[in-house]
Formats: sequence, C-alpha cells, structure tokens
Amino acid sequence: MMKVLVVCSFKEGFDGNMAPFIKEQVDAVRSRGVDCECFLVKGKGVFGYLGNLKALKRTISSFRPEVIHAHYGLCGLLANLQRKVPVLTTYHGSDLNDPRIRFFSRVAMHLSKWNIFVSRKTMDIVKPNKRYALLPCGVDLVDSQLTGKREARQAMHLDFEKRYVLFAGAFDNLVKNVSLAKEAVALLHVQEVELLELKGYSREEVVLLMCAVDVLLMTSINEGSPQVVKEALACGCPIVSVDVGDVRERIDGVEGCFVAQTREPQELSVMLEKAMGFEGKTKGRNKVVEDGMDNCHVSQQLVTLYEKVCVG
Repeated sequence: MMKVLVVCSFKEGFDGNMAPFIKEQVDAVRSRGVDCECFLVKGKGVFGYLGNLKALKRTISSFRPEVIHAHYGLCGLLANLQRKVPVLTTYHGSDLNDPRIRFFSRVAMHLSKWNIFVSRKTMDIVKPNKRYALLPCGVDLVDSQLTGKREARQAMHLDFEKRYVLFAGAFDNLVKNVSLAKEAVALLHVQEVELLELKGYSREEVVLLMCAVDVLLMTSINEGSPQVVKEALACGCPIVSVDVGDVRERIDGVEGCFVAQTREPQELSVMLEKAMGFEGKTKGRNKVVEDGMDNCHVSQQLVTLYEKVCVG
C-alpha cells in the first residue's frame, strides 16, 4: 500500500481541522487504497510555517511516507526542507497571485519533485517548464445536492417569497470584493432581494444554501480554481461571476450561468436578473462530471501522479 503524507494548514473549526476540499480529496485518495496521514501546519507567515520543521521530520520518521503532498506554496517550501522524501506541491491561487508569497512558492516549485496547478491562469503566472500538471481540486457529489429549492429553504429557514443572492465568500475577505457585489445587487429591478454571506455554515448547510438561493455571485479580485463555483454547479445553482480563475472554463455551456465581460456593477446586475429567471436546477452537475471535476476522477489522477513521483 502506497503511503502519502499530506501537509496542509491547520484550520480550526473544520472537520479534521483542515480545509474541507483538502479533507474530501484525502478521503477520496484513501478510498483508492492509499494510506494517507495528514500533518497540519500551525503558525502564521513564513517563519511560523518553518517552525513546524522538527515536528514534520518526526512525523516522517514515524510514518515513513513514500510521497509528501503539500497544499499551498508555503507548505511546499516547508515540506522540501527535508530531502529524504519526494514532494508534490499543489498551488491553489493565493500562493501565486499574492506577490508577497509568490517568491516562496517559486522556491517550493524548484525543490518539488512535481507541481500541480489548479488553473491555467495561475500556471501562466510562473510558467513552469517541467514536471507539472494542471489539476483543479474536485468536489464530492452527494444526494443532498439534489434537494429542491422549497425543501432547502424550509430547512434553512429562508423566506419562500424573497430573492436570495449568495455571495461567494465572507464579507470581510477583501479579495472577495463584496463592495462590487453590493453595488450590483442594489441595481436589481426586483423586490425583496437579500445578499447572503457565505460564512459560518457547516458543509451540509452550505449544500442546502446553494440549493435554496436563486444565484451564486462571485466578484473576487483574484482566484485559482474556486471550490465554491464547482460546489454550486454540483447543486444546480445558477452562477454569475466576473472572469476570474478558471470560472469561465468551469461554467462554459451551462445554461443559467454567466461570466461578465467587465467588472461593472451594471453588467453584473443584468446577469443576476437573467440567472434569477432561470427555472429549476442548472445542468452544472453534468458539467462537473464531464470535466472530471468530481473527486472520484481527481483522486484517480492524483494516485497516478503519486506513482510517477515514487518512480522518479
């Protein structure tokens, strides 16, 4: 059985104390017979991360992995400070979009045996020339994503008569650009509309929320391959987004989903009204499967990459 050590940031309050999409990916890889253990990095900034080196080395000595899979550039840098076990690093966007972190991500890229990029836009920032793959993180496909709007609203205690726009993130996350979202919603020619913040919900509640709202709105300044868009697609939720990350590619051809040509609130408002007029669920779930963005397919590709790293 192949042994893989996953290195990622500690996220208090989440199941497994790690980002949900990483935990779901780990679970999917485990289902393919891979023995995965997780090392959670605690601390902030470069020096905070590097302070985990001794603990990481102890984990490596006890677990004896054949491959280390690091998520985000700083985790990749930390993982590569030992040279006994080959490292595969996934870059998720913020580690390349942010100039303050990009330098350290470049060092991790140079040291890593293999590098994974979640979108072409982030890959184009650093222009890798060897041992790399384009592989967005996948999403789990579960039955609760098929819940109807009325049933979902009842479960989430939402008004049946109101229109709801789900903002793709927390209002206080500056990268998500809530001011643009509020401007666009303010221009809507519909009665009783509310912009909901995507913050403080369990994974199960997020699914129900995406089934309950009229549309998901993304206005981010930058992204890699946003999970929230793939999750909304899996729920059949209409989507309106600025052209960021790989959103255009992910929603291409899905009726009820729109990518704005500009970052003007007027254009976003027009698209929001079109998305709100869409009846029923979109075919986004089919698009997730067609693109191989479900964790079943993504985990299969990951295992193949792990084997390549082991061989050298």
